[in-house]
Amino acid sequence: MTWTSFRGRGEILRDVTVVADARADGTLPWDVEGVACAFADQLDLLGALQLRWHTRLAGRIERELSNQPLGLEQAVITAWRATARELPGVRAIIDRHRERPLDPEMAQAMTVATSKEHELLAVMAGRAALGDPAAARVGAEIEDRARAGVALAA
Repeated sequence: MTWTSFRGRGEILRDVTVVADARADGTLPWDVEGVACAFADQLDLLGALQLRWHTRLAGRIERELSNQPLGLEQAVITAWRATARELPGVRAIIDRHRERPLDPEMAQAMTVATSKEHELLAVMAGRAALGDPAAARVGAEIEDRARAGVALAA
């Protein structure tokens, strides 16, 4: 991948994010100009959006932890909610494809991505260690608490 194609892909992903957040309907915005050239398929686009979510969430958690160093779990919940408000369409796409993947490959990718997100939440909240078998369950509980306090797109 050349710098020009990488830069173009990044710009298209920004456009996709804007459209997804405006629509907030959980549908991959495959109709955005340039998407079909920049992304191999819907799974490729979904993966890029998942990475955007995860990166934004991790950064937000770090900021919240610097503000609330003793309230780890609340900082993680606050960060998840803020990220969901910042990227409502991206979150809706992730949720939709987590619940209704288009094919077995997407189902597997969403299972792995969800597990990694839950592990991040649990570890950053101080409730599990990396590689802890309970991390996914604990992180899912933290996500449920975060969801209870924010209105998400349908």
